[in-house]
Amino acid sequence: MTQETINQVLKFRDDRNWKQFHNPKDLALSISLEAAELLEVFQWSGSDTVCESKRDKIREELADVLNYCILMADVCGLDMDEIVQEKIKRNNAKYPVEKAKDSAKKYDEL
Repeated sequence: MTQETINQVLKFRDDRNWKQFHNPKDLALSISLEAAELLEVFQWSGSDTVCESKRDKIREELADVLNYCILMADVCGLDMDEIVQEKIKRNNAKYPVEKAKDSAKKYDEL
């Protein structure tokens, strides 16, 4: 995600003066609610876990989740690139390729 895209999300919020309504708790709730709507796309899908026919709905709900994540990071003063890079480093340490490749085991089971 580019900084330009992040700025567009923040501008949308700021143009409407909605930042006053955004706090970490409510944004966390919103992320969870939108993630549940994304999960709902797959409800009762049986073995069809790809749901190619529902791609537009997946795109819409995933965008909602990402937008709320941008807003949450902004309100908490977090740099999205920095926190994702830090998480990648931690995951690389937890899941070294030589132990984790082709395995669905959790890091403490490797």
